[in-house]
Amino acid sequence: MSADGFRVICEIEPPTRPDLTHARHQIGVLTPVADAFLIPDNHIGRATVSSIAVANEVQAMGGRSIACVNSRDRNLLGFRRDLLTAAAYGVDQFLFVHGDEPRVGGRTSELSVRTMIEEARAATATPAFAGTAPFTLGVTAGHRRRPAAWKRTADFVFCQVGYSVETFLRWRDANPTDQPVYAGVMVLASAAMAARLRVSIPDIEIPDDVVERVATSPSAGVEAACELVLALRETEAFAGVHLVPVSRFRETAARLETLL
Repeated sequence: MSADGFRVICEIEPPTRPDLTHARHQIGVLTPVADAFLIPDNHIGRATVSSIAVANEVQAMGGRSIACVNSRDRNLLGFRRDLLTAAAYGVDQFLFVHGDEPRVGGRTSELSVRTMIEEARAATATPAFAGTAPFTLGVTAGHRRRPAAWKRTADFVFCQVGYSVETFLRWRDANPTDQPVYAGVMVLASAAMAARLRVSIPDIEIPDDVVERVATSPSAGVEAACELVLALRETEAFAGVHLVPVSRFRETAARLETLL
């Protein structure tokens, strides 16, 4: 964590095969600039190694972890199993999300983010969790809709990925909260990636000048993301950033280490 308390939470790409080598490599490369690591859970609707297992790996390597858990793939019993597993590993921070639509099959529809928060809060008061610390729970928030009142029961908020300080400050002004808020910053690896994001997530506003920079220079996406991290820190309006370096994690770590 930097001297001013601004935290950089780096998201890693979770394994889609039973091999943690690449995950360990990302963790090792990003450790100099990361205060914690977010581990996605079956992101973009495809199966990955359990986020809780990878979060345990982060901790074994000396880092702090936040395990993402989506409501899409779980029924109540499965969720309670995950909480027990996390407590056994000492994984105590979660980001609860709705989850992207699955590539195959459908949603279980038994749980929502709200019910997962309620269940996680209640679980640590039961005899099965005696002696374990309460979980620290986070939720997400989009730029264009006001977070539901129940989201204020969470311990922190991840604000949707954006590409301008003004976008984040507008959201902050419209949604005053004492919860720590982490602004989402994603590296654009290419102009094609920007086009895909605009189609798949219309709420994300990507300025044309950023896309033009990325189209001109392969390193521009990394540079733009790192510039945004510094600009957000200077606003003093956020507890930190949720940084998604995608495949450019080596370049991002090197550039951010220099700037910070």
